[in-house]
Amino acid sequence: MANAYDVVVIGAGTGGYVAAIRAAQLGKTVAIVEKQKALGGTCLIWGCIPTKALLEHAHALKVVQHAAEWGVTIPAGTPAIDMTQVQSRKDKIVTGLTKGIEFLMKKNKITWIKGTAKLAGGGKVEITDGEKQTLQAQEIVIATGSQPRGVPGIEFDYTRIITSDQAIALSHVPKSMVIMGSGAVGVEFASIYRRFGCDVTIIELLPRLVPVEDAAVSAELEKSFKKQGIKVLTGTKVTKAVAGKDGVDVEAQGADGKTQKISAELLLVATGRGPVTAGLGAEEVGLQLERGYIKVDELFRTGVPGISAIGDVITFGTGVHPQLAHVSSAEGIVVAERIAGLPVQPINYGHVPGCTYCDPEIGSVGLTEAQAKEKGYDVKVGSFPFGVLGRAKMAGETEGFVKIVVDKKYDEILGVHMIGPRSTELVAEAVLALRLECTAEELIRTIHAHPTFSEGVAEAAHATHGAAIHM
Repeated sequence: MANAYDVVVIGAGTGGYVAAIRAAQLGKTVAIVEKQKALGGTCLIWGCIPTKALLEHAHALKVVQHAAEWGVTIPAGTPAIDMTQVQSRKDKIVTGLTKGIEFLMKKNKITWIKGTAKLAGGGKVEITDGEKQTLQAQEIVIATGSQPRGVPGIEFDYTRIITSDQAIALSHVPKSMVIMGSGAVGVEFASIYRRFGCDVTIIELLPRLVPVEDAAVSAELEKSFKKQGIKVLTGTKVTKAVAGKDGVDVEAQGADGKTQKISAELLLVATGRGPVTAGLGAEEVGLQLERGYIKVDELFRTGVPGISAIGDVITFGTGVHPQLAHVSSAEGIVVAERIAGLPVQPINYGHVPGCTYCDPEIGSVGLTEAQAKEKGYDVKVGSFPFGVLGRAKMAGETEGFVKIVVDKKYDEILGVHMIGPRSTELVAEAVLALRLECTAEELIRTIHAHPTFSEGVAEAAHATHGAAIHM
């Protein structure tokens, strides 16, 4: 049968295309269905890649703005950002990477079917638009991902009240912007547009910025944001937003019950993402949904034999499933290997790195100090500031610190939290440390090259024993 495959993957984001590649590597015939014009999903087209490209432009502008300090002479005039060039370069990067995924599909003999998929039962997948046809699969993997989620009472017009999808594609730098939500998306766009020259106000319902991070990291980020001129309103709820021809009027209520009005050119709603399951036919074929998310077990099997699901679209029914590209990819590999009959182990979500690419960067893994105490650990903590390091002084990036949370009884590292230069890269060592059940003593005895930012990790480990060398 021409349209029969061992595996049909629905969705070509970081979960879907990785699952497809791994299944093909293991000898399966694979088709991948994607309704967008390009492969890569939210991460590559709308999220991780374009936002980080904009952040790199913001960093470049930061360096140029301080050119004199570096001994670099710039002709008279104030450095400015050219959004036409910024968007052109960003789009070039995205296009190059999507073409790279197309190449990987061809290399691994994976059939890309362009269209919208609907489950039809009995291992059948109907393509309802685009290349209309019916596929037959022994195994189906749902990887349809997520999309920006709205807020009750606030209506998107996608011009004045926007989502991250519009924020990555602005053709000019707005004079002012209110950002609703201080998770990764909110603080990254705050960093981007403040550096570009926009007047930014960030509003967070909870008592602190990046509320999933360690409290010390949140405090450091708020201090840095205020220093950069970003207005921070925590413990504050947006109660109303009205878009007009020239801007948007926002009403926000603080913890004290007082209401203030803020007018801005744009309101960016960055309050999270919801699952993409509408039109999939999930419930019709017997899949269990919870708030729109597909329920799976620890190896990503749904309640229907032959159908698995991974990535942002899933829930385990207990706790929050991290909506991260690297988590989706890891899940894609596990599900493909399980389908191929290889022995697999459930993912340890306590070892998932969190990376936020704002300025300063945040990298974290494991338990925060508060979480460790809540779980009953007798903890000890070591912190070390980046500003002491020679490499940080050379780079002119001296904000932030590394903080390590350790169990006193066994000296086991429970969590590592950092904010500052290269934190999204440095956290990889911390992830490995948790994976290998490393002790602080072992990290102390691991020689870190000098001069590097990674010395901050070693010094923080020393600090847990009360003996940081350079502080």
